[in-house]
Parts: sequence; C-alpha cells; structure tokens
Amino acid sequence: MEAEELEYVGFWARVGASLIDTILIGIVIWPLLTAFYGDAYWEGASMVKGPMDFLLSWVFPMVAVLVFWVAKQATPGKMAISARIVDAKTGAAPSTGQFIGRYLAYFLSGLPLGLGIFWVAFDGRKQGWHDKLAGTVVVRQKNRKPRPVTFDQSH
Repeated sequence: MEAEELEYVGFWARVGASLIDTILIGIVIWPLLTAFYGDAYWEGASMVKGPMDFLLSWVFPMVAVLVFWVAKQATPGKMAISARIVDAKTGAAPSTGQFIGRYLAYFLSGLPLGLGIFWVAFDGRKQGWHDKLAGTVVVRQKNRKPRPVTFDQSH
C-alpha cells in the first residue's frame, strides 16, 4: 500500500486496541492464575506470586504479542481497528529486533506516569516513545468507510 493511502493511528484508537488485547489476554490468563493459586491470588500487593505467575503474567503476554507482531504486524486489538506496525523509514515490516525493542520500550514509555504512551496524542506521527525508540509507526488505510447501504427493489 502506498504512503498516501495510509494514515497514522491516533491515541484513542490505540487505547481501544489495547483494551481489546488486555481483555483477550485476561480471558486466557486470569482463569489459569486462579486455578494455580486460588482466589487468594487476587488479594495482596505482591507483584509476582510464584513461578507460574511469572510465566503467565509476564512471559506468555510477551511471547504472544511478539508472535502476533512478527506474523501479522499487529495484535488482535490492532487488527480490529485495521492498524499495523511498520518501519518508520520504509513502511515495510519491522525486523524482529525492532519488535523486541518496541516491546521492551513499552516499560520505559510507562515509567514517567505513562508520559511515553500519552505522547501518541501529541506527536505529529502519532508515535509513542516505544515507537520512536524502535523506529516504528502505527498506520492504517485512510477512508475505511463501510460500503454504502443499497436495497434491491426488484423483489
């Protein structure tokens, strides 16, 4: 797809995509965490409650996101809004290294009260700090309007 056919994906659309991804990951992980640790898992402030918690809460989401990014250039949430991640210079699929860097950079983006995430709302190319650090942008086709409604009068 040519650059003039694309637009940068803004903050609120990306928040929506993130919510979809969070719900989907939660549907998979939360019952498993409860099965392994019981209802007591949801009480207390410990960040990691054991090895299975670490695997399910940290490793599994990372692997799932990276697999989707490498295979589809998008998570299910981004696919739902017709968005994909591309290299900021070429518009091609980012390298696996860029995707790994982008994932790790999310932690840096979230540190100063989420400023690096909110940056998407104010940046001209709608890049969060994680995008800037990884050299990526999130794009989708312009004018994704649905097909107009027509009625068949012949019946």
